[in-house]
Amino acid sequence: MPADAPVITIDGPSGTGKGTVAHLLAQHLGWHILDSGALYRIVAVGAQQQGISDQETARLCQYAKEMQASFSTEFEGSIVLNGEEISAIVRKEQSGDRASVIATQPPLRAALLQRQHDFRQLPGLVADGRDMGTVVFPDAIFKFFLTASPEVRAERRYKQLKNKGVNVNLTLLLHDIKARDDRDSSRTVAPLVPAKDAIIVDTTSLNVNEVFAKLLQWVHPVIKA
Repeated sequence: MPADAPVITIDGPSGTGKGTVAHLLAQHLGWHILDSGALYRIVAVGAQQQGISDQETARLCQYAKEMQASFSTEFEGSIVLNGEEISAIVRKEQSGDRASVIATQPPLRAALLQRQHDFRQLPGLVADGRDMGTVVFPDAIFKFFLTASPEVRAERRYKQLKNKGVNVNLTLLLHDIKARDDRDSSRTVAPLVPAKDAIIVDTTSLNVNEVFAKLLQWVHPVIKA
């Protein structure tokens, strides 16, 4: 892990636009991208395929260390696990819910920590997740934390799924988002909280391009693309 490879972290709950903005920023700067949430989703999907339950921590950790996973730098691009394209499965709400459950286990988070560090390569890395600025890359040169109201985030996800032809209930989706927020923010290890030096951006009334523009206002004076 090159010590001189700069890192920008973008943390926050689902539905705040952090994934799209992280990819836009990485493409703009010509940097690498880490979608840490995808790693946990990949473990959740792969473990389920192998018949590993959420409670089998040792087996989950071993699987996380041995799995062969990769994903495209394009937003919502290809995700490959052990030679199989699993993008559609990984992006299902059920996969996100299970990923949130297994992510509460400290040994699993420790097992995936080195994998995340390995993404830190020159010329730089944009890391998207929930504990990127607090735990994984505490020395990041910029730490952003995106927020938005649960109702707006549920509406965004609802429209996104509807556009993909997925039948979804907005009320249930809002319930799931609130439950995931509670689970993520109350876990004992690496809870979903802003880093003390994070720049907090409320995206409730902003579209993706407006959020991207706000981040560039901070980034550009320091880093020239």
